[in-house]
Amino acid sequence: MSISLAHLLKPRGLFALKGGVHPQGRKFLTADAPVQTMPLPSLIRLPLRQHIGAQAEPLVNRGDDVLKGQLVAKARGPISANVHAPTSGRVLAVGHFTAPHPSGLPVPTITIRPDGEDRWGPRLPALHPEDATPEDIARRAADAGIVGMGGAGFPAAVKLNLGKKYDLDLLIINCAECEPYLTCDDRLIREHAEEVADGAAIMAKALGVSRIVVGIEANKPEAISAISQFTHRLGFQIEVQVLPTQYPMGSGNHLVKAITGRETPARALSAELGVIVHNAATAHAVHLAMRYGEPSLSRIVTISGRGVKAPANLRVLIGTPLNEVLDHCGGLTGAEEQLLLGGPMMGQPIRSLRVPVIKSTSGVLALTKSELRRAEAKPCIRCGSCVRACPSGLAPFEMNARIQSDDLEGASEIGLLDCISCGCCTFACPSNIPLVQGFSFAKGKLAEKQSQAHQREETKRLAAARTAREEAIAEAKRAAMAKRKAMMAEKKRKEAEAKAAEDAAAQPAEAADQ
Repeated sequence: MSISLAHLLKPRGLFALKGGVHPQGRKFLTADAPVQTMPLPSLIRLPLRQHIGAQAEPLVNRGDDVLKGQLVAKARGPISANVHAPTSGRVLAVGHFTAPHPSGLPVPTITIRPDGEDRWGPRLPALHPEDATPEDIARRAADAGIVGMGGAGFPAAVKLNLGKKYDLDLLIINCAECEPYLTCDDRLIREHAEEVADGAAIMAKALGVSRIVVGIEANKPEAISAISQFTHRLGFQIEVQVLPTQYPMGSGNHLVKAITGRETPARALSAELGVIVHNAATAHAVHLAMRYGEPSLSRIVTISGRGVKAPANLRVLIGTPLNEVLDHCGGLTGAEEQLLLGGPMMGQPIRSLRVPVIKSTSGVLALTKSELRRAEAKPCIRCGSCVRACPSGLAPFEMNARIQSDDLEGASEIGLLDCISCGCCTFACPSNIPLVQGFSFAKGKLAEKQSQAHQREETKRLAAARTAREEAIAEAKRAAMAKRKAMMAEKKRKEAEAKAAEDAAAQPAEAADQ
């Protein structure tokens, strides 16, 4: 390594973070594996919700022929994302299919049979970033269906519009990739650094910020060297900040704290502090959408673990079934103990290999027994290791004790909802207590209770509204009846008066006759 690069790799000017752990990286399995483009799969399955927010609304029907890049499901509501056909083919079904989610529940899905021709339809209209307005850029991200590709899946256009609401001064491009095994962002930057830098500058223009900082861990020297060659784009100076190799450095709020010293309050947005964080793959997707009119059709996925015969980094079409991805890597060895979507710290178990790659899928891991910590859980000894490891400053052992006592509200009071599910507490626990799994379960139960309470309140509100409507109708009927009675009484009065007048007029005539 040259002296200049050694100097570049030295983390400097950073702010200390609380907690964190140092798991074995195991990135060597794929770090030097160039990105391969996977052939067309036999099927494409496109869930209509690959993002945070409302699911997209399908625009196609069974039997329709579609072209590559064609909009097949339109965003619904302010927080949603378009879905496009990753290749040409015929729609086999618009129904439900198993979601790439721990629940394993079916979700609305469009299934396409590729025709093997990979024919493009009309691309998005040409749009030059140099001349585009911030609104143009955010609109293009929305049209292209771009979501956060670091794992959260938040619609990119929503974040790109935050400059209208907050006084922003900094865009951070998250290249930390702190999860063990995963190297998809590392390879993306090593092979497409200029395009990532261009996408970052385009996003900075949309946000109206004055600075761009690329945050990248020190264990990626080639990526650091690559991105450091492209530090000036669209009039923006791009700074490269080397970060210490520490998990969970890639957590957005912790990355903001490390680079700026600004601490994001619990359940607040970093935008309130003037900072927006976007993933490197998201920046690359913005580049493709702006420069070439390409919607979000594929992504790089790391396939790794000792349970895979040939670990690799693959560019995979969105919607490709996992079994075909693994088959392309030679299949499984048979020694795999656990299959995960994502990294080993925050990844989710795979319930079916038929589920598809989606926009937020960063990795597929097949881990063997030797790669897993599967020791039997023992009672908590209150050693405080989880407290020291927690990057959010929580007391995991105390939250766990309350959860075990079925005191979910008590756990919530001391920070359950502030837990980012990073897994540091579980990693650090000498008693092998699955703390983060318990917290995820408790958050689900709490959300269910809150949902039930909301439903009860909604039922009460609807019942009260119905009662009010019925009373209003009854009151209207009573008023109408009273009005009718008054009208009838008035009519009778007038008839009586008329008769009396007739009788009075008749009396003089009768007297004259006599």
